[in-house]
Amino acid sequence: MSQPANAHDLPAVFLLFQIQGDFLSGAPYGSGHINDTYAVVASQAGTPVRYILQRVNHDIFKNPAALMENIARVTAHSQSVLADRNDPDASRKALTTVPARDGKPYAFDADGNLWRVYLFIERATGYDIIENTGQAVQAARAFGSFQALVADLPGERLHETIPDFHHTPKRFQALQAAIEADFHNRAAAAAAEIAFACEREGDTGIITGLMEKGEIPERVTHNDTKLNNVLIDDATGEGVCVIDLDTTMPGCALYDFGDMVRTATNSAAEDETDLSRVESRMEMFEALATGYLETASAFLTAAEKRHLAFSGKLLTLECGMRFLTDYLSGDTYFKTKHPEHNIERCRNQFALVRSIESRLEEMQAFVDSL
Repeated sequence: MSQPANAHDLPAVFLLFQIQGDFLSGAPYGSGHINDTYAVVASQAGTPVRYILQRVNHDIFKNPAALMENIARVTAHSQSVLADRNDPDASRKALTTVPARDGKPYAFDADGNLWRVYLFIERATGYDIIENTGQAVQAARAFGSFQALVADLPGERLHETIPDFHHTPKRFQALQAAIEADFHNRAAAAAAEIAFACEREGDTGIITGLMEKGEIPERVTHNDTKLNNVLIDDATGEGVCVIDLDTTMPGCALYDFGDMVRTATNSAAEDETDLSRVESRMEMFEALATGYLETASAFLTAAEKRHLAFSGKLLTLECGMRFLTDYLSGDTYFKTKHPEHNIERCRNQFALVRSIESRLEEMQAFVDSL
């Protein structure tokens, strides 16, 4: 759970890291719900300099040290690639971790909390809601750039911080188990939604099947490609930097693009109950595809490009199945506002699947035209 600003001794945590200067102030920052995030100000030779200080939520991330190993490798490699390009804005285009006093990318406080520090990226803002197609283009360009930066990450395979996070066949198996158990006697009320998911079981294994055959490669992926995980330059409106790397791990490029389609093209809120308002907006899809392929086209395989439109359908179906599984299981994973919240979210996502299905050929034709 997030803590109030005075729940942590920020000056003491500040001293655990190799930050040049003296602690001036610290205050909660951003709209995240998982980790505790603060903007702290240091005085460096009389000049105030900001940093991002975060407590990693180890109730959600069971192995935060492994998570931080992933982040340290990804950010260091990204900065190295940008430096090799002589990019004058490298420190704004990829996150930079500040090491702890012992050289590790994290430190533990007196209460056993794991903390990390990033350089604060100035003159850029994160937005919770996509306001126009221009932002969609920039967000997709930024995620494509992120994947390109880490496409040749050397060394061992990254840790799987959340195993099988987007393994859709296993998500379907979890749904089947919840249907069979029906511990809360909700299956009857969700009969239509259960039937919808079961009719599309064959879709769930398409991408994993291609990966198992070696036709689609495993890549380093972000796995949480919402707009608010891209910082937009305040002056130019360009996507500057991808943030929130906690779920960065081995995956499939299509999962990242598919989740962009799921979150950005929906014409309604995720829990909108008037399903007539739920539609996958073609103009937003075109913006995402345009931006993403500008930066990702060079490394994507032909098989990946052929499944870009399908990935939007698959990730939306997967999310709907997760809401349905949680509803049948008694709402144990997602936060809910009322007993029907998860089934309403499920219906919303399945309505979006229908909309994507109706435009799937048109969407892929647009991708092919690029």
